[in-house]
Amino acid sequence: MAGHEIPEPADRKRQVADPMATPQAAEETRHACDPAFRHGVVVGFDGSTSSERALSYAIGMAHRSGSGLIIVHVANRLPTTVWAGCEPPVFVDVPDHRTEVLGLELACADYLSEVPWILVERGGDICHELEEVGREYSADAIVVGSTHGLVGRIFGSVAGRLARRAQRPVIVIP
Repeated sequence: MAGHEIPEPADRKRQVADPMATPQAAEETRHACDPAFRHGVVVGFDGSTSSERALSYAIGMAHRSGSGLIIVHVANRLPTTVWAGCEPPVFVDVPDHRTEVLGLELACADYLSEVPWILVERGGDICHELEEVGREYSADAIVVGSTHGLVGRIFGSVAGRLARRAQRPVIVIP
């Protein structure tokens, strides 16, 4: 079973509360995810060489454990200020068509035929979003590629920040 899912970012999905609905029903719809991917392997993927290595490792890990693969692409968000009144920064979604392109490439990839997988798009901080997806799916592990370069040295790598704050095992692939 191969396929991909590109849900709307969480901040765009605002459900109107039904005054007649029970609180339990609202809680179930907010955290619903495909049960086939419960206790799966989450992998951060952006198409880079290090994320491709992480994806390869995650595929093998999911195959060996008989679980599903949750591929997460975190879209760019940029802070912007509202000009009138100089209000605090607001995060605006930048159009990121890479998720669609990555989804099409992954759908055509032969190496993903071994495991069931989904592609989840999120917007925001990469570390926070990977951990959030891991929590939603009760993932057994999060797999990420290591960051090489000046930006990772200055701001700290995603892998390092995620390993310090995650509530589940983080596997960093060099």
